[in-house]
Amino acid sequence: MDPSVTDLRGLLHYVPQFLGKLFVVDIDWGILSESSQAEIVMDLSALQSIGVRLLIVSTEQELESIIDWAVDHDFRSSVVAEGSPVDQLKGVLGRGQAALLKRGNILLAGNVIETSVSLGAAKLIALTDFQPLEEKGQQLKFLRVREIKTLSSQLTGKEQQLLNAAASACASGVERVHLLDASVPGVLLNELFSHEGVGTMVYGGIYRQIRILKEEDISELLGLIGRSVRSTHLVPRSYEQIAESLDDYAVMEVDGHVVGCVALYQHGEVGEIACLYVKQTHEGTGYGADLVRFMEERGRERGIQSVFALTNRAAKFFTEQMEYQPSAVDTLPAERLRELHDSGRESQAFTKVL
Repeated sequence: MDPSVTDLRGLLHYVPQFLGKLFVVDIDWGILSESSQAEIVMDLSALQSIGVRLLIVSTEQELESIIDWAVDHDFRSSVVAEGSPVDQLKGVLGRGQAALLKRGNILLAGNVIETSVSLGAAKLIALTDFQPLEEKGQQLKFLRVREIKTLSSQLTGKEQQLLNAAASACASGVERVHLLDASVPGVLLNELFSHEGVGTMVYGGIYRQIRILKEEDISELLGLIGRSVRSTHLVPRSYEQIAESLDDYAVMEVDGHVVGCVALYQHGEVGEIACLYVKQTHEGTGYGADLVRFMEERGRERGIQSVFALTNRAAKFFTEQMEYQPSAVDTLPAERLRELHDSGRESQAFTKVL
């Protein structure tokens, strides 16, 4: 399992987030090895132990096998016949047991989606042999419903059926549908207990967004950038300074969690890209570039002609990824140049015409 997932500090914030939520898990049990079957049951038991309610879906024969494994791995379950009333399912879930629902041979069938919606499921998960999708060499970990029709990837019939079912579930009210390769060790917990996941998540609403800073975000932002401020990578800012200029700041939010930030300070017709930071757990995701582009566009909207960044650590990022050009520090706006000299920092300057 990914070391970041086993980090207790990284896991703890998911516990209150998942507590009491219902996850519907549709398992393609027959394609799994015995070791994979055992691991999935243990992972389901772990989810149950932190207060996640579970509805397990499979064929009648496969459910019998799941029950046998459940006895050996302290997984509390109760068989529920196919087509059982929602109230009966709620009764089983209310006792702290996992409800088991029979289906035919098709994963994420219509009755499974209907039951998920009726029970208010937060997640619908397909544990099968779904391989991560790629577009232009990049893995598609997050897929909006409306993006499914635009996929250029060659899809198998099963992949298309699962994506269509996921879209239907989201349109009916299920927030997230996760399509996973169940043969990958640790796939279920790695998908659920990390912002980036390891499979393909289909969603209909907002999962990842860049938005303007709110006052209630300030403390989180200060904590986010605190380490870089202390190591002099970022200029220190006080709560009051930030509160007076909220529109100058933006944050990257993933599944309701702030994972990055950026600022745009205006000096007449020139703007400064500053306060750029992305959590270490999200490095390599392209979020830094997305944040800079967001502020460049805001600069254009404000009538800013060019932007600059002062940095040493991120010089390669700005020149190679963002197409900024090295520039002389003494070309900076006079007030900003004085601040730089007073700070004692020996930053390089990089400029881009908007």
